[in-house]
Amino acid sequence: MAQVSVIEDAKDEIFNAAYDGVVGNPDGKVTVVEFYDYNCGYCKRALPDMQAMTEQDPDLRFVLKEFPILGPDSQKAHVVSMAFHRLMPAKYGEFHTRLLGGQGHASEANAMKIALELGADEAALREEMKNPAIGEAFEKTYNLANKLSITGTPSYVVGQEVIFGALGQEVLTEKVAAAKAACVETSC
Repeated sequence: MAQVSVIEDAKDEIFNAAYDGVVGNPDGKVTVVEFYDYNCGYCKRALPDMQAMTEQDPDLRFVLKEFPILGPDSQKAHVVSMAFHRLMPAKYGEFHTRLLGGQGHASEANAMKIALELGADEAALREEMKNPAIGEAFEKTYNLANKLSITGTPSYVVGQEVIFGALGQEVLTEKVAAAKAACVETSC
């Protein structure tokens, strides 16, 4: 399958890119990579799945790939998110949960409001939002999504498999168990 070879060839970029946020155990034995958009209703409904899974499995690591595909407001909210992650990585999980779990449409204004409530310095954050590395990270994520045939959110990579859509905690937990079993067999 073409996706398996893409996952093998781009393993570091998928699972270990420095620009991606991580929740759960940063040193977890199994990783779920989620491509998401802050304005995706399915992503909002999938947020509790990630929270429950990381609570229940201390060996689980969630990598969050910022994939703003739902218009200019999404793009701007994700720029704030990336800048916040670069300045305050320890609080990124809380920022992510509040913005994705919040009511209404994500925008630069409400992303900025959450960032400031979490202690970000507005001037430093606005300066970081201009960093060309943010646009480069988005470009890498879009290219990776294209190679993996990901066109919507949420989409996940677990082990050697791409999962499209918010299929729920039960399905993701099964995929994680299969990835763990494959690691036991191959010592990955």
